[in-house]
Amino acid sequence: MTGLLVVTAVPAEADAVRAGVADPTVTVAPVGVGPAVAGAATARLLALAEAAGRPYRAVVSAGVAGGFTDHVAVGGTVLGTASIAADLGAESPEGFIPIDDLGMPPALLGTGSTVTADPELLAALRATLPTATVGPVLTVTTVTGTAASTEALRRRHPEAVAEAMEGYGVAVAAAQAGLPFAELRTISNPVGPRDRDAWRLREALAALTEAAPALR
Repeated sequence: MTGLLVVTAVPAEADAVRAGVADPTVTVAPVGVGPAVAGAATARLLALAEAAGRPYRAVVSAGVAGGFTDHVAVGGTVLGTASIAADLGAESPEGFIPIDDLGMPPALLGTGSTVTADPELLAALRATLPTATVGPVLTVTTVTGTAASTEALRRRHPEAVAEAMEGYGVAVAAAQAGLPFAELRTISNPVGPRDRDAWRLREALAALTEAAPALR
């Protein structure tokens, strides 16, 4: 068995993680943006490692994210207690209906629209990152960019601390492989009306490098 697989969306995030963890047992790979491509690429990496007789022992989805500012500040670090497919479902006159309530489970192994982080892996990360904000991380296919959509997410997921675009896909790939999963994010911008000039991507990548030693 090999070590930990850490997947990010883009190369800049992978570089930030590698800058903070010099450990040959940790593999860091950028797998693309969005839950579909991230999930498919992660599943392929896991399958290839297993076929080679060197399966990974756990999977972490890592990178930058938008944060719900009533829970976490820009530049902060988040550990996900669960990865939730927040926009997987159907619209209705009464509001959004999650996929779980439509009688159409989106994945095997009973994952539904929520994959809970592995308790032992999460506890280990929390012990190394005691100041990190802990809570659910939403996975979206469209980044939230208006006050109305932000408020709708807050109503449906009041405990959510951040939103990103890959965690749920990666979590499902890990679940299908029977591996522990966790999500680590650093905050580059508030969730809300889109203002790219206000994003603090450099600071979030620096925070990701600072958090990366927890992955050893």
